Amino acid sequence: MTESKPSTSSVPSESSMPDWEKRFRAPRVSLPDWAEDAPDRSLFVSNATGTYELYAWDRATGEQRQATDRANGTTDGVLSPDGAWIWWFSDTDGDEFGTWLRQPFAGGPDTEAVPGLAPSYPAGLALGRDGRTAVIGRSTDEDGTTIHVVRPDAEAPVEIYRHRESAGVGDLNHDGSLIAIEHTEHGDAMHTSLRVVRLDGSTVAELDDTNGGEEELGLEVLGFAPVADDSRLLIGHQRRGRWEPLIWDIASGEQTDLALDLPGDVSAEWYPDGSALLVVHEFEARSDLWRYDFASGALTRVETPAGSVSGASARPDGSVEFLWSSAEEPPAVRSTTGGVVLDPPGMKAPTSVPVEDAWVEGPGGRIHALVQKPAGTTGPLPTVFEIHGGPTWHDSDAFAAGPAAWVDHGYAVVRVNYRGSTGYGREWTDALKHRVGLIELEDIAAVRAWAVDSGLADPERLVLAGGSWGGYLTLLGLGTQPGAWAVGLAAVPVADYVAAYEDEMEALKALDRTLFGGSPEEVPDRFQVSSPLTYVDDVKAPVFISAGVNDPRCPIRQIDNYVDRLAARDATHEVYRYDAGHGSLVVEERIKQVGLELDFASRHLPPRSA
Repeated sequence: MTESKPSTSSVPSESSMPDWEKRFRAPRVSLPDWAEDAPDRSLFVSNATGTYELYAWDRATGEQRQATDRANGTTDGVLSPDGAWIWWFSDTDGDEFGTWLRQPFAGGPDTEAVPGLAPSYPAGLALGRDGRTAVIGRSTDEDGTTIHVVRPDAEAPVEIYRHRESAGVGDLNHDGSLIAIEHTEHGDAMHTSLRVVRLDGSTVAELDDTNGGEEELGLEVLGFAPVADDSRLLIGHQRRGRWEPLIWDIASGEQTDLALDLPGDVSAEWYPDGSALLVVHEFEARSDLWRYDFASGALTRVETPAGSVSGASARPDGSVEFLWSSAEEPPAVRSTTGGVVLDPPGMKAPTSVPVEDAWVEGPGGRIHALVQKPAGTTGPLPTVFEIHGGPTWHDSDAFAAGPAAWVDHGYAVVRVNYRGSTGYGREWTDALKHRVGLIELEDIAAVRAWAVDSGLADPERLVLAGGSWGGYLTLLGLGTQPGAWAVGLAAVPVADYVAAYEDEMEALKALDRTLFGGSPEEVPDRFQVSSPLTYVDDVKAPVFISAGVNDPRCPIRQIDNYVDRLAARDATHEVYRYDAGHGSLVVEERIKQVGLELDFASRHLPPRSA
């Protein structure tokens, strides 16, 4: 085993830097979040300094200011509606456990935002328009989820909600009198129910599509109407087997199903005057935008390029800003008024190659995969199966520096939206229960067979790789499909599922109980059959594992258990531990990890057959 250490080498000059590194180092920005009552004040995230941090942007003057500066980066921040304050979450080296701090928008010292609240995992935050009311969700192993209200006339935060199961703050209405809460008191952490309460915690209205946990239907809070004296709450529902928006009038109880004629998943947010919705439509790994007008019922396309919109916001003037990219083109914050809204200075990320769609018949239905390969090449090629995390996530036609790096080095890249992925209907997402991990690997195996049979992939040079849930599936796949893969690359994985359950954050324990139908004590056989540790002695391929020592999602002890078993039988493996949590926000650290993976694959893949 090799224990890798962080690199202290200097950053190469742009002229000598390979394209794959440029894609990581090129400055990026997130979609700016703007203050509801001060729309010229915005907050965004950028890696301009080499670490992802929060930035304040005064649109009226054009001034931009770095608001946070921490060794391991900061991305979780919120502007108060009046634009006076930046709230940001301060954890320790990526462990996701900490407290909310705040600082003036124009700059100044950070202060404790809510004195009297002990550190926790965050479970939502909503700020009142008066600038002094806050609703804070917290999660701890001891208490489960608690929600606290801070009011101007109170000496200390007041607890208004407590439950062992996971929950979170959804939104605070315009006048600051109602709070929408998402909860899983029924015990199904994948499908939330909704409750609207007053500031004292008393219930105003409830909506539960799970029928007490007997049905697999969920709801989500999309936001209260952004205008005064309007009791409408925009929510998402799954009543027709996919995500769609619905208007729930809290005062009357009336529900207005919009029934938008769009395939795939549909979400939405309010236009600032409450007269329309900005609709985000996702279908078959692409997304686009629409405007739904309440008065006319008209659904009108908001023009965006082909690819993926990873965030969008309607401005007070009616324009729409959106963060767009494709697998070929790097991300940019654009506006329907034309042009780029926020263009960071410095080096620009090189383009990559477009994706091709593959539809493969699998044991649970058609599987969608996205394929990239070096321009002008023909197979069979060494091929990386890059498996996404989540599992409730999906790969899309969006720019990703990791897959592009493999393509630059002569590999084809296949990304599989296996059962469990979002974007293909509720049944597809919910299919992995009880046979956790094994369901997904059946779909990956079907796509692997297609890739080989089609002539794309060299069957002797297949790499199984992924991070988080993708890292888990990598280790599980190396053990349950030992003859299929030549190399495995697992980042921040679940490796020993029982130990992972024991050490992980409380919200993930709830999710695991939902996936497996109970805890390891209640359903030990299910955890055993789905744990990579069960099959570690069957692993034949060389395996590279990277892990954050402060990771609360895939904790380090359970990875050490797996590595110890590999070492005990002298299996070929390398481990890289780094001082962060579930991934790194430091650009050079991320480049180092990808470089280690590229090097490991090049050293351990067999040579191409003649």
